[in-house]
Parts: sequence; structure tokens; C-alpha cells
Amino acid sequence: MKKTLYTVLAAALLVACGGNGQLVKDPQTRKSVEANVEARSAWLPALPQGITPQEKEGLQFLYAYMPVSDVADYSPELYLSNVRASLKAEAEMPWGKTVPNDLFLHYVLPVRINNENLDTSRVTFYDELKERVKGLSMEDAILEVNHWCHEKVIYTPSDGRTMSPSAVVRNAQGRCGEESTFTVAALRAVGIPARQVYTPRWAHTDDNHAWVEAWADGKWYYFGACEPEPVLDMGWFDGPSKRGMLMHTKVFGNYVGDEEVISQTPLYTEINVTHNYAPVATATIMVKDTTGAAVPNAKLDFGIYNYAEFYPAVRKTADANGTATMTAGLGDMLVWATNGTDFGYEKLSFGRQDTLTIVLNRRGGTGEAYAVDFDIVPPVEGKTENRVTPEQRAANSLRLAQEDSIRNAYIATWMPKADAFALAQKIGADTTKVWSVISKSRGNWAEIAQFLSDAAAAGQLDVAFDLLDVVSTKDLQDTPVAVLADHLNGAVQYKDAPYFKEYILNPRVGTELLVPYRAAMASEPDAIADIIAKAKAVQPQPEPHSDVCDRGAAAEHGGQGGARPLFYRDGAKQGYSGAL
Repeated sequence: MKKTLYTVLAAALLVACGGNGQLVKDPQTRKSVEANVEARSAWLPALPQGITPQEKEGLQFLYAYMPVSDVADYSPELYLSNVRASLKAEAEMPWGKTVPNDLFLHYVLPVRINNENLDTSRVTFYDELKERVKGLSMEDAILEVNHWCHEKVIYTPSDGRTMSPSAVVRNAQGRCGEESTFTVAALRAVGIPARQVYTPRWAHTDDNHAWVEAWADGKWYYFGACEPEPVLDMGWFDGPSKRGMLMHTKVFGNYVGDEEVISQTPLYTEINVTHNYAPVATATIMVKDTTGAAVPNAKLDFGIYNYAEFYPAVRKTADANGTATMTAGLGDMLVWATNGTDFGYEKLSFGRQDTLTIVLNRRGGTGEAYAVDFDIVPPVEGKTENRVTPEQRAANSLRLAQEDSIRNAYIATWMPKADAFALAQKIGADTTKVWSVISKSRGNWAEIAQFLSDAAAAGQLDVAFDLLDVVSTKDLQDTPVAVLADHLNGAVQYKDAPYFKEYILNPRVGTELLVPYRAAMASEPDAIADIIAKAKAVQPQPEPHSDVCDRGAAAEHGGQGGARPLFYRDGAKQGYSGAL
């Protein structure tokens, strides 16, 4: 029945394009959506009842390209609320009818931006922002939204898990990956196409960064998220970006635009935007074997030297003639090529080499030893232009100070130290321990206070503190009391077992959002087994690539967190060691 429903709905997308209130207007896009939905029909959920044709098409578009985990983790109602909010913004914002349909579908409608936890923030963001951007041009609206974002959030380094936009607002802080995700969500909430831009690694310093591009009246503009400047196309990273070798963005779905596509997956399109910031050059790479024959479909990694390794900034597959092209900033990369058995590598100097030939002359076998000296040169510094008058700078600085005061007034509403001490005395806990977790929990303080109170009433305060100690600081800042209670109640019976705190009580597996899985697994073992069986039956698909920003508190605007890339590999299998 479900398969039939989705087949009918997908076929409906093939109705002649244009007019008639259709959401997906391009015939090729409609065919792509139809094919993906049909291929996934066995495990997609049923759509909510009573929705409009445009809402159906919006949900179809999202379900056609979202990763399997998003289908499992979030309900159709969450996606429907976001679709409705997007359609409302398109109808009510003055630029709604001027945004091209393909930009609306790929840069306004999608909920997911990077690897953040999803929520319905678009609804609340629209309610707060619609009057602030009323009557403004698109460019001025972009600036105004960024000022609103600065009222809510300021930069602070943290770990690599990306909070939802609502959680970032609640905590009034985020690393640049979170700030940019939040700002993109805010812009999309008012119908402005927006995307997150990353440099996966700078070429001249051990760091990386994320910021935002927004579209207005036919042009993409850049700016620092939650860091408003008086004008667009300006940010603290102007200088570093002119030395960038790769700046890219990931676009939801099968996007066909007029920008260079680095790679295309079933779920997203990777776009090269380096030319928006720095001088670039294009090189052709030819992969050959030791006989001089072309190696079709060879895998290539383009590595930027950073953090004492050659980080794989781009991965490409050569064509049937063993050839691939790459556009990058005017510096050096290491290009690694393999056919799965043999491998080879060479330095590529963009702007000084138009072509590069790599011979697969190594296998990485036992006893094979070699050393290669590389002189890796980053792009040269470029000049930045000051387009701001002293009057504009003064006015903007005044606004920033006012926005700081708004944010600080909100922070002042959190539980103060005296109240945390009073809570500790009430529940019979150590005052220092209570204040420690309350202060770290920031905007989530009420949930943590309630969790401690409930645990004390149940005689489980010692295990509750162990749980709060073993999770991450970010977990304290966005985990609801019900989730913490699920893990406390599900584990407390094993408190005397060896390694209880670290490996039984601890709910964290990787960098996922914590969820209340213990009660469900204990009460419905058959249902869990069924879910696992269905998951195994689903063909693996690539997840959205996560550009975890803020690796270290390094030179320009770093932070901490973000897992170290697994790129010290066994030579012939897939990659190379950072210490060649």
C-alpha cells in the first residue's frame, strides 16, 4: 500500500512543468525526484493526511535526497512544518516570487545544512524576523538577519557535534560551523537562498573556517555568520580567503547550476566557490600505469598540507581516459591516485602547472621503503579593500554593542550561583558540584536542575552526577531531562558492575545527539530487531559530508573539537601518510 501511494505521488510530479501552483517546475528535477522516491518507496514513511499538492511536492523533494538517518530520526510532521514555513515565506516576503525555482528548492526549502541536529526553528525564526526585514531590499535584509543572529549568538569553540539552530540560540554561543548553520537557517526562514561555505583547511596556517553566502537579486554575497559588517562581501577572513586553495559548499539534492561541480552524489552536490575569493587555476591530471596506459576510473585525493598531514580536501574519480580536472587557489597540493591496488602521487602547483601525470608505480608492500622531499608553497597574500567609511564603521560598532547587551541580558536570566547553591542545599548535594554542572549547562540549566531534583527524590543523586560527569559539556547544554532520566533509570541497576560509569552508564557512542533509547530497547526487543533487519536491507548511501570546523585554537579564528581525519592510511588501499 505504501509503495503504491508513493508511486502515484511520484508520478504526479511528472505533470507538465510550470504554472498551476506546482512547486518543482523543472522537468529534469521532477524526474530525478520521482526516480529517487520510487527507489526508496519500500521504506519511506506515509505522508501526513490533508496536505496540499505543493506541500506534497515539498516533502517529496526532501525525502528524495535526505540521508537514511534523517528519515529514521525525524518525523514527517517535522519536515512538513518546515515545508509550510518555506512556502509561507515565499508567499509573504517581497522577494518570494523573484527567487528562481531551482534556488528555492536547493537553498531555501531544505532543512539540513550540514551535520546539525534538525528542528522546527524555521517557524519561530520567521515569526521573529518577518517584521525586521519588512520593507528592506534583499541585500539589506541579509545584513539585518545577520545583526539579529549576533543578538542571539557569539563565537565560542566547542566539540565537533553541531547543535540544532534552536539549541545554538538557547545557549547564546556556537563554533563557526554552528554559527553559520544557524545563520543559514535564519536566512532561509525568511525565504532568502543561503548556503554554508567551508574551507576544509587553510593552506597557510593550521586551521579552517566556515561562513555564509546568501543570494540577492542575481548575485551571491559572503559574510561572517553572527559577525555583521556594515556591508556585504566583507569579513575578518577576507585576507586568509585570498590565500585559500579550496572553498566549497554542499548543496542538497541533484543540483545543476552555473558553478563548478566538484562531485555529485545521490544526496548532494559539492560546488567549488574558490573563485569567489581567490585567484584560481585549473589543472588536468592524467593517471597512468607503469606501461604508460591510462588508468580509467582511478581515485584521486587532493591533499592540502595542514596539521602535519596532507588533508584530503577533494576526492575525485578519473574518467574513462584516466583524466580528471581540478580548480584551486594558486598554491601546492599533493595529488594521490590509486586503482585500489597500485598507487602513485605527485605535487601539483596550481597556476604553474597546467597538466600533471601520475604513474601508479607503488604498491606499499612489505619492505618497500622510500622518502620524498616536497617543498609545499601556499598561495601568496592578497590585498584587501576597505569599502567602509568611518561613519559606517562607527554606526556598525554601536549596533554590535547594543546587540551584545541584548544577548547578555538574556544570559543574565540563567540560574545564578546563589540559586544553584540553594538548589544544592535543598537536594542535599555538594554546592560546588551543582554549580559546576549548572554553569556549564548555560541555556539548558532548567533541564539540568530538574534532573538533579528528580534524581535526589529517587535516591539516585550519586549516579546522576556520574552521568552528568561522563557526558560532554555540549550534552549538558541541549539534552532534555527526559533523555537524561532514560539513561539514569535504564542503567542504575548495574551501578555495582565493573566499568559502570564509563561503559554502561555513559550513553555516548560517537558525536550523535543523545536520545532516550534504553527504555525502548528494554521494552520492545522485537521491534528493535525488526528495525535493525530493515536497516540492513536498505542499500548504503553516502551521508552528507560533514565539514567539522574549528579543529584547534589556532591562528585566525579557530576553536577546538572536530575529530582528526582518518587519513594516515595503508598506502595502496586508499590514501597516504602525512609523513611521506
